[in-house]
Amino acid sequence: MRRRDFIGWCGSALIMSMPASRAQKSRTRPLIAWLGGSSPAMAARDLNGFLQGLKDFNQVDGADIDIVYRWANGDLSQQPKLVRELLALGPDLVVTANGDAAVEARRASATIPIVCPDLIDPIGSGMAASYNHPTYNVTGVLLTLDGLVGKQLEILADLLPRARTVAILVNRTSLFRSTAIRDAESGARSKSLKIVPIEVSSPDDLEPALGTARREGVDALIVTQDAMLFTYADRIIAFVAAARLPTLYGFRQHVEKGGLMSYTIDLIQNFRRAAYFVDRILKGASPADLPIEFPTKLELVINLKAANAIGLTIPVPFQLRADEVIE
Repeated sequence: MRRRDFIGWCGSALIMSMPASRAQKSRTRPLIAWLGGSSPAMAARDLNGFLQGLKDFNQVDGADIDIVYRWANGDLSQQPKLVRELLALGPDLVVTANGDAAVEARRASATIPIVCPDLIDPIGSGMAASYNHPTYNVTGVLLTLDGLVGKQLEILADLLPRARTVAILVNRTSLFRSTAIRDAESGARSKSLKIVPIEVSSPDDLEPALGTARREGVDALIVTQDAMLFTYADRIIAFVAAARLPTLYGFRQHVEKGGLMSYTIDLIQNFRRAAYFVDRILKGASPADLPIEFPTKLELVINLKAANAIGLTIPVPFQLRADEVIE
């Protein structure tokens, strides 16, 4: 039996990977392979949501199922290799904790079921034929909704009515890049704003890219939904705080760690919902027949301490729009 090592159930969730030899021998229970694009510490909240969701279906790791983990730690270029490692273990299904990983898993196998709690453009990327009938071996929940980045831009414009230029930080290698820039530019037209895409492809690019945004004198920044930008939240938050740059993030964890605000889907609900797909597949359903679902909740989270640190006053009416205000 595989041993689990959790350091703090709701803390850093430092989960050890199962050695290949042990995973291959432990076949008395279904084996689930998990590929995380970020780090165990950053993913703890979402992973715990997934595990709790599994418990709701009486699927407990180490008792009813076994889960083996691999982590890209923000370096998405590692994901093809990690996919190969996981598939070599012969899992019953793969859970990919970011949309780019789902593409890599689908590229590596057209038969092993793949569940993704944060799919990006599954039809355009060839992972699914349609939302209602995926047809292939990938299903799950979408990471974003059409126009979300445009709505984020609208929120920034409401908070900063004098803003004229907004930078958008994107991962050049991510599936979400084109969608994010397109939505931002579409939303900017109605607000008479100029969009400045700031593209990175590795953690080493972060400070130079953000430095470019500061030199160009942008009025605000949007940090998009991406595993690398999620993993290196501390570096991004520290930089924009020093630059006193109002920033809206694609994940609430950024705000919990000291960022100004986020407007995004409630991602933990996506991960809890992913457990439904896993349970159905383990009971014989095909991912081809399980409709891809849309996220059901958007939330605005504001950190007043972060606002005060950069000398920004958040008007009370704006605060009242928030689902949560961190003081």
